[in-house]
Order: sequence, then structure tokens, then C-alpha cells
Amino acid sequence: MRTAYSVETVRAAERELMARLPEGALMQRAAAGLAAACGDLLGRVYGSRVVLLVGSGDNGGDALYAGARLARRGAGVTAVLLAPERTHAGGLAALRRAGGRVTEPAAGEEAIRRGDLVLDGIVGIGGKGGLRADAAPLAEAAARSRAAVVAVDLPSGVDADTGEVHGAAVRADLTVTFGTYKPGLLIDPGREYTGAVRLVDIGLDLPDGAELEALQHADVAELLPLPGAASDKYRRGVVGIAAGSARYPGAAVLAVSGALRGGAGAVRYVGHAADAVIARFPETLVSSGSPTKAGRVQAWVVGPGAGDEEQAVAEVIGMDVPVLVDADGLRLAGRDAVRARTAPTLMTPHAGEAAALLGVPRDEVEGARLSAVRELAARYEATVLLKGATTLVADHRGGAVRVNPTGTSWLATAGSGDVLSGLAGSLLAAGLGALDAGSVAAYLHGLAGRFASDGAPAGAHDVADAIPEAWRDVRA
Repeated sequence: MRTAYSVETVRAAERELMARLPEGALMQRAAAGLAAACGDLLGRVYGSRVVLLVGSGDNGGDALYAGARLARRGAGVTAVLLAPERTHAGGLAALRRAGGRVTEPAAGEEAIRRGDLVLDGIVGIGGKGGLRADAAPLAEAAARSRAAVVAVDLPSGVDADTGEVHGAAVRADLTVTFGTYKPGLLIDPGREYTGAVRLVDIGLDLPDGAELEALQHADVAELLPLPGAASDKYRRGVVGIAAGSARYPGAAVLAVSGALRGGAGAVRYVGHAADAVIARFPETLVSSGSPTKAGRVQAWVVGPGAGDEEQAVAEVIGMDVPVLVDADGLRLAGRDAVRARTAPTLMTPHAGEAAALLGVPRDEVEGARLSAVRELAARYEATVLLKGATTLVADHRGGAVRVNPTGTSWLATAGSGDVLSGLAGSLLAAGLGALDAGSVAAYLHGLAGRFASDGAPAGAHDVADAIPEAWRDVRA
């Protein structure tokens, strides 16, 4: 599992480590890893042209010491000093001893235009807000250039704790981060600026209590429900799907398609799309009438394509089993009814639905996804899966927020969320808690999206069909 820690926690760990090390040793560790990553990216260091964008403080010092190492290997290194009077003195002296040049911001754009690699050491992890007026043109020049752009610890202009971007920011091809991941590297919109991320171990001793977690294959494999020798369809769990309407029967079909591939032993369907569901999936247990009379169910999915079926939503919300609420169900459930539940609740909004529930503009949610998912979970006292390019899962009781590392932009297609809801509901019925069910479903769904698209458009039904492949890939 990858973990990300807040700036405050990282700073505390750095102070503790520096107290045990010779002066400057920690910065030299970081610079060595940074220079190695730049060398790997360049391929051939000797004769290459490297431009350092150097701000004040330790972030600029890391860039200068790394630049000195590259200069000693034969690179032509030019440092653009954005705060000459506050430049890291030791790093600047090391660069000059190694043969590096120093220039002012006015000459920086020309140096970038001729460079092979640009090293962004403008602002460190403590930076807030967008780039200052003198730095923004250099970031733009780097984006226009043919040079590879490497960010030191975090692209300048990205908030390390939240991934928020307020103003101009550096767009990196590679971010070399030290000690641990920072939340802003893994959450949009910040993630869009990081490029590939390379973690350099500098020996930090980090406590329990990460801000963010990202599951990996091994973590998901441990959580996947597997039937035993004595299992039958009821012991494996039964998931109920209350979805679809005369206008949106496809939502029911797609939710059932995800549920059938999610590990539960059986799927019950209640709603107005029974004929469409049974025609596509004859193994589904179809009922008519009220969800309360559908039979034995260990978890429910309610809302996809439900239209104005307020009664069905209210009945499902009132049941004492885990419930996943999606789409129209989010609009119809009501906060008080959700907060009154004692069994686990998993809500799965996209940004627009989250904005409506929070009473804020959609762009506010998209620009501050971490705070939005936490706020929504707290308001509804539920687990919330906020869908998007980086899907986040937060529990109202606190703890680390999960960020999903899989997926593809081709998943932005009609019905994809219905498949995800069915898949997560099936995992709930199979016995996973709401946080794990949401996280595992997002992981498998994203992986299935990659397999289904393979670089080309794919429909929601293609994603559902690829879930078994994703499941096998994780288990393998």
C-alpha cells in the first residue's frame, strides 16, 4: 500500500532525523536521489543542458546540489535564481565549484528554450497558492519547451496537502519526491501536474496515521472475497438491486452486470426493468413489488436510473443491512434518513452530485476534492466514494482517505458508474466493510476500464465484461 502524509507530519519527521545526522546530510541524500533520477531521464548526462529554477529555501537547495552533481558528470548547468538574496548558500557554492552558471529570471526563458532538462526547485511542499508573477512565465516557458521537466518533491504551485491548484503551476514530466508521497501528488487537480512520480527514500521514520492511502494489487488481493468448500450462494452473500425505471432500464441492467461479477452468490432485482434484466441476465432473481418483500438480502444498491421512485429508496434506506446509494438515490434519500441508519452506508456521487448535496458549485468540488469528500462523509455520517479521474473514498469516522490509482479517461462514459455501484454492492454483500468495498470496487473497475479500452473507446458493458480479467490480474 502506498501512503501519503501531511506536510506537518513530514516536517516533524525531517526535524527528528536531522537531529541525528550531520548537518546537511539529509539534503545531500535528497539531492543524490534527485540527480540520479534526472540522469536516468536524460539517458546521457555528459553534454546535456540542464536549467535549474531555484527559489528560496531548501527546495532550491535540493535543486542546486543535484545540479552540482550533474555538472560534475559533464552537464552544462544553469541556475535561474528567483530570489538571489535568499538562495541556499551552500547549494549555490557547490554548483559554482562544479562549474555551473548562474543567471537572472530575465534570461531564464532563453535558457529553458535551449535546455534538455528543467529542474523545478521554485517552491517546496510548504508553498501555498499559485506561482508568483516572476515565476509563472518560467513555468509557461518550460511547458512550451522540448525539455523534460522534473519537479523537486512537488510541482511548484500545487498544494502538497490537498492537490489544489490556485493559479499558475509547473507541469512536470517527472516528480521526484522525498521520504513519502504527499497527498497533492495523488489527488486531482494536482495529480495532473506531477507526471510520473518517483519516491526517494531518505530515511524518514513516519508514524501511523497517514492522510491518504492507495491500494495496490497485493492489498486488493487480500480483500477479495473467495468462496470456500462449504460455500453456497447464500453464504457468499446476496445483493439486492433497486434500480432502473421505464425511462432508464439500462441503468438496472448495468448495475446487475457489475453485481454479478462482484463476488456475491446471488443478485436480486426489484424495479421497472425486470424484463430487460432477466433477458440479459437470466441468473438474476427478479421480484416485483416492494424491496422489503424481495427475500433474503445482505446488502442493497439503490438509485441508479431510479427516476422519482422515492418509495423504493425510502424502503431500502430503512433496512438494517449495508446499503449503497447512487445517482437518483442520492437526491431522494435525504440526509436525516441516511444519518439515522445504523448499518453501513456507502454513497457514490460524481462531482456534480456531490456539489448538489453540499450546496456548492461543481467546480468547487472538482478543485478541492479531498475536502469535499471529507465534508460529505461528515455531513451524512456515511462512507463516501467520490467518483472522478482520481476516485476518493472517505469514512465519516476519520482515518486515511483512500485514493484509487487505477483507471482511464475512457471510463468517462454513460453507465460506467452503474457498473461500479453494482460491483461495490456485491462486495458489501460478500462481507466487506463500506470503506474496503468502495476501495476494492474502484480499483477493479478502473483496472477493468483499462483492459476494456486498451487505448480505444469502450462502453460500460465492456467494462463489466472485463471485471473477471481484472480480478484474475489482481489475484495473479
